[in-house]
Amino acid sequence: EISGRTSAIPELLQKQLLRLEEAEGGFERFTRSYETFGVQRQPDNSLFFQEWAPGAEALFLTGDFNGWDKFSHPYTKKPFGKWELILPPKHDKSPAVDHNTKLKVVVHTKDGGRLYRNSPWAKYVNREEESVIYNWVHWDPPSPIHPRPKKPTSLRIYEAHVGIASPEGKVASYTNFTTNMLPRIKDLGYNCIQLMAIMEHAYYASFGYQITSFFAASSRYGTPEELKQMIDVAHSMGIVVLLDVVHSHASKNTEDGLNRFDGSDSCFFHSPPRGEHSLWDSRLFNYSSWEVMRFLLSNLRWWMEEYCFDGFRFDGVTSMLYHHHGIGSGFSGDYSEYFGLQVDEESLVYLMLANHILHTLYPDCITVAEDVSGMPALCRGVEEGGLGFDYRLAMAIPDKWIQILKELKDEDWDMGNIVHTLTNRRYGEKCIAYAESHDQALVGDKSLAFWLMDKEMYTNMSSLIAMTPVIDRGIQLHKMIRLLTHGLGGEGYLNFIGNEFGHPEWLDFPREGNNQSYHYARRQFNLLDTDHLRYSQLYAFDRDMNRTEDKYGWLAAPPAFISAKHEGDKVIVFDRANVLFIFNFHPSKSFQDYRVAVEVPGKYKIKLDSDEALYGGHGRLDHNTEFFTEAQPFNGRPNSIKVFLLLLLTHQRSSFVEQQQS
Repeated sequence: EISGRTSAIPELLQKQLLRLEEAEGGFERFTRSYETFGVQRQPDNSLFFQEWAPGAEALFLTGDFNGWDKFSHPYTKKPFGKWELILPPKHDKSPAVDHNTKLKVVVHTKDGGRLYRNSPWAKYVNREEESVIYNWVHWDPPSPIHPRPKKPTSLRIYEAHVGIASPEGKVASYTNFTTNMLPRIKDLGYNCIQLMAIMEHAYYASFGYQITSFFAASSRYGTPEELKQMIDVAHSMGIVVLLDVVHSHASKNTEDGLNRFDGSDSCFFHSPPRGEHSLWDSRLFNYSSWEVMRFLLSNLRWWMEEYCFDGFRFDGVTSMLYHHHGIGSGFSGDYSEYFGLQVDEESLVYLMLANHILHTLYPDCITVAEDVSGMPALCRGVEEGGLGFDYRLAMAIPDKWIQILKELKDEDWDMGNIVHTLTNRRYGEKCIAYAESHDQALVGDKSLAFWLMDKEMYTNMSSLIAMTPVIDRGIQLHKMIRLLTHGLGGEGYLNFIGNEFGHPEWLDFPREGNNQSYHYARRQFNLLDTDHLRYSQLYAFDRDMNRTEDKYGWLAAPPAFISAKHEGDKVIVFDRANVLFIFNFHPSKSFQDYRVAVEVPGKYKIKLDSDEALYGGHGRLDHNTEFFTEAQPFNGRPNSIKVFLLLLLTHQRSSFVEQQQS
């Protein structure tokens, strides 16, 4: 009898297993029903709801997502007591129900009752502080689900530091950046963010350039998940995100860095003196070491895969390329400076390898080189013998603007020299132009706005009072310098956080020398948000400059044709991407019926004017004016038009006109 019973149990078990096999495809799948019941997000971001309620007359879904409407979202009855509902995604392709919002299943019973129930399959429930009842909370935390945006044809970069991205005197967070900065960056028309100081660095005041942990996102701003969410939200806005990657050197720290990891001087790095950077007081990698190559190349993949970055700005490339690290070298452009024993072939090959792997694995990956030397073919493909970078930073341009503002009176500005600096780049190698980056803001220097207006920024930036000559000159030149750099200087454009609205002062991180103060380690967006201050006028110009480029695409166009760089008149004229740029830098002269050269005949209209009142200008141009070309060759172009370049006292202005076919 006992043996009969024991033999019967396996038989019944076997039957049940067979049933599961036939009905559900086996117990493995059956026991994962949490993947099909309750609520499930589908690949297209639609939401699939399923419940088992055989005794119900009807089921409805209600919650925050539909304003607690009890009847708008009925479930459909299915066989075997199951009920289903599909919610398509919103217009922006995001799920119809947001993460962390409340839901209830409204159950209509056969006796006419109505119940508000939590799904038995709810993945998260909680209760209000005073309540004893738990609520079903839709738990679907964001993960990087937005595909990387396409590589922009015109790259407009917003260089940013998460920690300073707040007016408050503290280290700001990833979440603050997501909430407060990303909408600003999108509004300004930038399509790329270059993030500084993300790789973990023990010393905050190193600006993120003394790396201690290469695979760790800095914890001072928040969690890895918060960084991932930040990048994902940027992607949802169509903004690509570059990591400022530091593979040129590493911190000397031994407690929390790579230095002397195995107790020796040569683990990861060359032994001294080759393995030490005399100016940076840091360690230099041995790029010929197999394990160092494994470490650094894996590091690039990690940031692309784990955090979904879209590419990199490689820091300190000049230091990598030469045994002398650029120290004491002026780089005149002579080819002997780039091809000789002073070139570090091991690091050069590493950079080629890194670019080749990145662009093979991720065809839309963007790499930017910070190189001051002008190494030929830096931005040509490795198949051509180049190093494979997409862009290099045009580092001479901001230096030129600072030099001009420091050393020259307005009447002594050299138009030819300015144009030469803005156009002096290797043909076929793309450059990122910029008037100022973080380099120009660091303590010991100051922003262009501060060079132009200095202490008057503290007292005279109100639009409720008349502009002083200093503020007037500063605001007009700030806009003109930016537009000229944007239009003429490269195939991409970069702005450092805050400088779009003329951020005053410099940048200085908490350190011993300033009593650990955060006063200058922040960006004062409160100035921008104070309506009566003129910072908002500079912001508006920066925004409309980017939006105008987005419409006409001069950054992606071939280099400009410069038809005038007139020293006496202080006028610069050029055309690019079927648009005409005209700048009058003269400190005291205006010009009536000033003839400028154009290529395409037809009708021209003003599309961007730095003298517009909205931008802190004087509103002296009629934007309804139409300029018709004459078939009169001028300055190397077959046609020309006459324009009015008005200037009073120190009121510099520039304008930009679009050609319209007549």
